[in-house]
Amino acid sequence: MGVRSTLIRAVAHYTTSRIRSDARQAVKLQERQLGRLIQKAKETFFGREHSLSSVRSYRDFIDQVPIRDYEGFKSYIDRIIGGEGDVLWPGRPMYFAKTSGTTSGVKYIPLSRESTPHHVESARDCMFNYSIETGRKGFFAGKMVYLSGSPELSTEHGIKTGRLSGIVNHQVPSWLKSNKLPSYQTNIIEDWEEKVEAIVNETIEQDVRLIGGIPPWVQMYYERLLERSGKSTIKQVFPNFAVFVFGGVNYEPYRAKLEELVGSVIDTVETYPASEGFFAFQDKFPSEGLLLNVNAGMFFEFVPAQEIFNENPTRLMLSEVEIGVNYALIISTNAGLWAYNIGDTVEFDSIDPPRLRVTGRIKHFISAFGEHVIGKEVEEAMRQVAGDLALKIVEFTVAPQVNPDEGLPFHEWLIEFAEQPSNLEAVEKQLDQSMQKQNIYYQDLIDGKVLRCAKVTPLRRDAFRAYMESIGKLGGQNKVPRLSNDRSVANGLQEFVLR
Repeated sequence: MGVRSTLIRAVAHYTTSRIRSDARQAVKLQERQLGRLIQKAKETFFGREHSLSSVRSYRDFIDQVPIRDYEGFKSYIDRIIGGEGDVLWPGRPMYFAKTSGTTSGVKYIPLSRESTPHHVESARDCMFNYSIETGRKGFFAGKMVYLSGSPELSTEHGIKTGRLSGIVNHQVPSWLKSNKLPSYQTNIIEDWEEKVEAIVNETIEQDVRLIGGIPPWVQMYYERLLERSGKSTIKQVFPNFAVFVFGGVNYEPYRAKLEELVGSVIDTVETYPASEGFFAFQDKFPSEGLLLNVNAGMFFEFVPAQEIFNENPTRLMLSEVEIGVNYALIISTNAGLWAYNIGDTVEFDSIDPPRLRVTGRIKHFISAFGEHVIGKEVEEAMRQVAGDLALKIVEFTVAPQVNPDEGLPFHEWLIEFAEQPSNLEAVEKQLDQSMQKQNIYYQDLIDGKVLRCAKVTPLRRDAFRAYMESIGKLGGQNKVPRLSNDRSVANGLQEFVLR
């Protein structure tokens, strides 16, 4: 065993011991995190405005710091953009992670000098822990392929700005860079088709042992590898390929297809990263849920999901949660987010240690490919197009079509028109253009040819009424969701499609 392997093994053992120790004292660590965050930020603009210096308990914190989403933080972000320091956290952010917004378009999520390293360190710790828990360490000796966004950053408002995956790319430790693919030059290619071809060129002859990324993007990479190599499975291309790391979308809809392409069942490691923080990761194999990252500069709160839109919802710290309850996840971080509602819901499978699973979004959404499309976006697109084209709409819903009979996946708009439009292609084109303008993730998927443009399926008159009646929900208090992350509603409407 070489010196490098010996050192990695020693660090992996130490890291896994620390993870287990943190898990055993999770409640204590969380209480300590809150105190540290408050002490550090009490003299910031936000800290003075909310009298953080007088906070002596979690109940004080609840009284003085309300729950906010991005809209509630936008005025503080605008002050940072305007050049102010010490607004939410001492100094100015090291980076802005640029992400898709809800009502405000693009969001700028601050990353501080304290918070940024945790994104890389948590991913590293996750894989060290995997190696010790499973006894599988061979992947460290081979190449690791991560399919991510461009690492090229811009400078906006005096702060380096880019996608989280691009920012993290700059933080990869030197000992890992020689194993990591693709190269920087390939990673900055914007066109996804071109980028995949370049990644195939760089990796096809390499000893790849780990692949990470969002499942639909990885599927395209697999398919191109097989086309180029003439092999029938990925294991024939990469005989030592042993572990797939994923996060961001539900893996189950893709599992069967990906395993078919790989040619065997291989280990998977689930992670729960976001621009706001690296919240949790799988620590047991087979999975027992995702271990909450309790000692990484974040304080977690949990609100029963049905209360999240109440004026004064119940707020719970880790010591107060229960198994089997759906909670909205609220975070305070060492990047200056305070009682921030990230929009996700989680449910605990275990309290000691704290393991959870992501159950969805607070509102209806589509994120079958990582696009994070929300109700407001599809409603705004329909409003614009109906106005521009003088359409008369009775009702509509949107669903992902992950496995079409032919061609690329797409978003299907099932629409009941009061009067059928003369040019359905124009409707599809304008709906798609509106969605791309509103949602940068969706635009990336279209530009990268992961998705094809939106498809409209016209429904016969009274289709939605007949559908709601068929499921026993005909009545004024029952609503068809504007969008769903699965095809349960879309499939129920198929018998009403206008042929």
